[in-house]
Amino acid sequence: MAAPKKGRRPAGAPGRPGRALALILIAMVALTGGMFWSGHVTPRLGIDLAGGTSITLKAKSEPGKPDAVNETNMNTAVGIIERRVNGLGVSEAEVQTQGKDNIIVNIPKGSNDESAREQVGTTAQLYFRPVLTYTAGTPTPAATPSPNATAGGKDEKSTPPATPSADATTQGRAVTDGLKKDETPAPTGSASKSPDKSGKPSATPSADPETSALQKRFEALDCTKETERSKAGENVKPEDPTIACGKNNGGEWEKYILGPAEVNGKDVDDASAQLDTQRGSGWKVNMEFTDGGSKKFNKITGKLSQQQPPQNQFAIVLDGEVVSAPSVSQALSANAEISGSFTQESAQELANILSYGALPLSFNEETVTTVTAALGGEQLKAGLIAGAIGLALVVIYLLAYYRGLAFVAIVSLVVSAILTYTIMTLLGPGIGFALNLPAVCGAIVAIGITADSFIVYFERIRDEIRDGRTLKPAVERAWPRARRTIMVSDFVSFLAAAVLFVVTVGKVQGFAFTLGLTTLLDVVVVFLFTKPLMTLLARTKFFGQGHPWSGLDPKRLGVQPPLRRTRRIAAPIDPKEA
Repeated sequence: MAAPKKGRRPAGAPGRPGRALALILIAMVALTGGMFWSGHVTPRLGIDLAGGTSITLKAKSEPGKPDAVNETNMNTAVGIIERRVNGLGVSEAEVQTQGKDNIIVNIPKGSNDESAREQVGTTAQLYFRPVLTYTAGTPTPAATPSPNATAGGKDEKSTPPATPSADATTQGRAVTDGLKKDETPAPTGSASKSPDKSGKPSATPSADPETSALQKRFEALDCTKETERSKAGENVKPEDPTIACGKNNGGEWEKYILGPAEVNGKDVDDASAQLDTQRGSGWKVNMEFTDGGSKKFNKITGKLSQQQPPQNQFAIVLDGEVVSAPSVSQALSANAEISGSFTQESAQELANILSYGALPLSFNEETVTTVTAALGGEQLKAGLIAGAIGLALVVIYLLAYYRGLAFVAIVSLVVSAILTYTIMTLLGPGIGFALNLPAVCGAIVAIGITADSFIVYFERIRDEIRDGRTLKPAVERAWPRARRTIMVSDFVSFLAAAVLFVVTVGKVQGFAFTLGLTTLLDVVVVFLFTKPLMTLLARTKFFGQGHPWSGLDPKRLGVQPPLRRTRRIAAPIDPKEA
């Protein structure tokens, strides 16, 4: 018989169980320590367990588009709103249609639920409009300013702070400076910039009735009042100039006169927030336009770059509100960056608006209600009781049938529970994972999957003992066969969970995610804990010699003692018979 090759262990060899046990112990300590270090010692709960906000949006028909409210546009809006909410890191949010013209948005309670609500409430289309003028958000005094005074009371001869201009990056992409609206505003006297029919900004005297009406609305607008802000750009066509409100860096409201929309949100292909580590200018927002949007954006920025502040700015307008108004010093291409006084949160919020702001419909926020967790708490309590009863029945069965082996199964279940709990807790602040009722059900179902893996291994060991082997070789010879069965079973369970996660939304995804996670942990626990522990226990007298309470007693398993041959003395032969 050929000897095994050097450096390779024959199949069924015991290996080094101490290393595997040490590895999983280190993992448990690290995860538990990370949980306490992060300050999150309980899993983040979903809306059905912790409560949250439920928003009802009602679609409204726009002028000239009576058939816009249809199933296709409603489904498109649901997808965009869901991506916008999840773009903030809010997980387990539910967005679904109700009837023909309503969308229900359920946002779990968490660190970003307020920001999510604000973005859900701002669901109108996104437009890029040139800035004609702006000033403080309060009503302009009725008195006509003197020729040498600005709207802010400053002499026109005084030099205002220079508006930051654009520079070219080393990659050739143009850069705009954003959120610089808190600098000295342009005069708002008897005349203002207004676009002509060709769309080019031009000086138009206030004698124009349309311009005069817009100027009066602008002077009377009070952006500090929510009712006036919401009505500022109401029922305005994209091709018409309008007035709007927006906040500056200091959080103060300002009001704008804006020209016709040159680019809309559908022309933005993608936007992302990034930290500028090369120039050290802080957070910035990268924009990528479609082919058609690139041409439009290049055209409007080419016009604006020839203007003086503030007419060299374009306003990003969402639901009639200016969310940013960067300035331009040169024509921009398909890729552009907005940089300025951004924080990480404000940069991500603007990128999210640019990416998902263009909806095919406009909506009114009909109701906003707070969802309590009372009902979900009762259901959770009932589910946990049911899970505890099921776990108790499993333990009783293991003790009655497997006796001492039940200790291995119970300890393995405890290890799996610790790993599952700590990982779920860390995933809350990490990726926004929220534990809901279906996820709890997935964790309860996982108890059966994990226990099934132990039973497969135990039965393989008992089969080897029935074949007449002692415990040590039985443990090692049973492992390769049990390993294949466990891997196939867990692979099927994980595949089902992965498919369910991909093709479903909302709460069902929570069930699929938990099922997939616990299935992976089952493999880890069986390989790194259950098998090494059995190897060590096989060396003990209690298990190794088949104690009646070990669960591995050969007599209880029906093993017959080997037959011993006895020597018989032959009887003497009678001479007469011979």
